[in-house]
Amino acid sequence: MTDENRFEELLELVKEKKFVQLKKILIEMNEVDVAEFICEAEEEKMVIIFRMLPKDISADVFANLPIEVQHHIIKSISDREVSLIIEDLFVDDAVDMLEELPATVVKRVLRAANPDTRELINKFLKYPENSAGSVMTAEYIALKKHMTVGEAIDYIRKNGVDKETIYTCYVTDDTRILEGVVSFRELIMNPYETLLGDIMDENVIKAVTTDDREEVVESFNKYDLIALPVVDTENRLVGIITVDDAVDVMEQEATEDFEKMAAMLPSEKPYLKTGVFRLAANRIPWLLVLMISSMLTGGILAKYEQAFAVIPLLVTFIPMLTDTGGNAGSQSSTMIIRGMAVGEIKSGDFLRVFWKEFRVALICGAVLAAVNFIRLQITNPGNGLIIITVVISLYVTVLLAKTIGGLLPMAAKALKLDPAIMASPLITTIVDAVSLVVYFQLAVKILGI
Repeated sequence: MTDENRFEELLELVKEKKFVQLKKILIEMNEVDVAEFICEAEEEKMVIIFRMLPKDISADVFANLPIEVQHHIIKSISDREVSLIIEDLFVDDAVDMLEELPATVVKRVLRAANPDTRELINKFLKYPENSAGSVMTAEYIALKKHMTVGEAIDYIRKNGVDKETIYTCYVTDDTRILEGVVSFRELIMNPYETLLGDIMDENVIKAVTTDDREEVVESFNKYDLIALPVVDTENRLVGIITVDDAVDVMEQEATEDFEKMAAMLPSEKPYLKTGVFRLAANRIPWLLVLMISSMLTGGILAKYEQAFAVIPLLVTFIPMLTDTGGNAGSQSSTMIIRGMAVGEIKSGDFLRVFWKEFRVALICGAVLAAVNFIRLQITNPGNGLIIITVVISLYVTVLLAKTIGGLLPMAAKALKLDPAIMASPLITTIVDAVSLVVYFQLAVKILGI
């Protein structure tokens, strides 16, 4: 049975007020599916469905709801119910929710939380946006190196229920200084009397609270981690980032990059839940920038108006040159942006990228120029000088386009800008102007006009 059919049956149970039967089914479902089902229900039914969930799964379901639905539920339930939810949520999920809610609702949620939870959440809210501290959670297992394996397992059994993960445990001293890491696998594979200090790994891969979250993602990708400890500037363990949080960051960063590469301001809301005016507002600034910058192309055409007035045939090759140059530049910029995003290309690889893209451009340009030379000989016989002008212009355009497309994202990174802004639309605009200047300069020299 598909999710759509199942949800229709469940909604029918809600409509018929068969809540006992509905509750039995919801308890057996995955929390993510329950959250999706709640979103399918009518607004006045959402709270009814949520309230029938057992306490042990309601917080997990709540964490998977969109922020709009979370807001609606919080407004519709009592302070005690809010308190139960906030106490059962992992701190990172609570922080993610509070960052999106209106200030009045945040005050109510924090007021409902117990003092310790309120203090912890406030601490997390103070970390810079998009930093490691803003996405970490405080629910981790901290052990001591003087513990034996048996003592550690007993401690995990007693305290691990509400922790984000128990598969990776961290060893700290009495002042929370991070001293090592030990996996649950290592614990169960060693004798009970073994000291943790003898089996822990002291070379801990970690992040600092102020590190950019993209650097955190790079660490997960590079070292195949399931959890990453986060320390403060004094190497005190303050939280961990788990792989599910890293995946969320990857998705958000990828979405943001896609939007920038399509010449739009990033939006945190889903497309169908974003208003028309907000979508337009996200697109208009870059459209204006690109429109104004494209006037440069018009200015170049106006400057060489006499050239194609003398030989009108020159105009017919402009679309081919600009389109090919834009496509060539976009290919290079896309590869470099992707390489920088996954950590394959560093800022120090500037010369290596230049040399590689230049050689690629030599090959691509030669092939395209040869094909166009043959085509033009067939379609435009007797125009040898014009054919030579077009072929040389195409070759030079591809060389410049691929070089520019490869280097501009790296230049943006060096200037502390997002490389994604140097994507297809902007690269195409720049390459169009360059290719036209090259084309008409060669036409003037070779054709003597």
